[in-house]
Amino acid sequence: MDNAFADLLGLDAINNWVHHRWEEKLVLQKESQFFFISHFMSLINATHFRPSFYLIGFPGLEAIQHWILIPFCLMYLVAILGNCFILFIIKTNTHLHTPMYYLLSLLAFNDLGLSVSTLPTTLVTFWLGTQDIYFGTCQFQMFCIHSFSFMESAVLLVMSFDRFVAICCPLRYSVIVTGQRVTRAGLAIILRGPVALLPIVLLLQAFPYCGCRTLSHSFCLHQDVIRLACADTTFNNLYGLTLVVFTVVLDLVFIALSYALILHAVMGLASREEQLRVFQTCTSHLTAVLVFFVPMVGLSLVPLRKACFTCCLPPHG
Repeated sequence: MDNAFADLLGLDAINNWVHHRWEEKLVLQKESQFFFISHFMSLINATHFRPSFYLIGFPGLEAIQHWILIPFCLMYLVAILGNCFILFIIKTNTHLHTPMYYLLSLLAFNDLGLSVSTLPTTLVTFWLGTQDIYFGTCQFQMFCIHSFSFMESAVLLVMSFDRFVAICCPLRYSVIVTGQRVTRAGLAIILRGPVALLPIVLLLQAFPYCGCRTLSHSFCLHQDVIRLACADTTFNNLYGLTLVVFTVVLDLVFIALSYALILHAVMGLASREEQLRVFQTCTSHLTAVLVFFVPMVGLSLVPLRKACFTCCLPPHG
């Protein structure tokens, strides 16, 4: 009898312990759900009540910005019409449906995307002076500009490899550079920029912004927006630096290496006419490389020079 009573007490103790642990688990689950909901709501409130930024043209040249608008409009018009014309010619002429011209059409598409991404805010800013831009609009423009920039850098890299194979290995060109490989390379080029940039652009929503909120350009760039954040931006800065090093800088290194090998191969040609022909073939691509990378370096340095000056500007010009 005593043993049965003891067993019953043991079962009751086990049941009480299990019930107590179950209640603790429910309490912890409710607390975690409450924390998640409150954190999610605070994130929603933070993203929905973002301040606007102020875009500027050229500080100190506000009086003549209307005149600067004219050459900018002409440049945008030439870029858009020229790239559309290139795409139309390549599409309609079946003789141009080759890997080299596919890469050229992808380059024209990227140039068109960059022009369209920066055109609206640039024209409005130069026409009206300092202009407001909502946080979400700035975020989307930033994503488009950097995505197309990374895509164009990759296209120039693949084009340099195409020229290297065509000049250094002409007999194996049709075997190495096939339509299928160019298609795969094009898909990788299109996906590389947006996939790599999406985290760093979305992380901007987690920062509060204070101060003058005046950007250094007539469009939004990540390095320009992140300096206005009133929080620790170490991760964004390191992520952005790593991204640039392993994409744009690495692309530039391989482009330089490709043309160094091309130059070495050209110097080995006996005929001067052949050397001139090869140089003429590569000149247009080298020009495209310089036109792309030189302004990119300039845009990266401008915020450092304008940081103090732009914060002294009034919100509306």
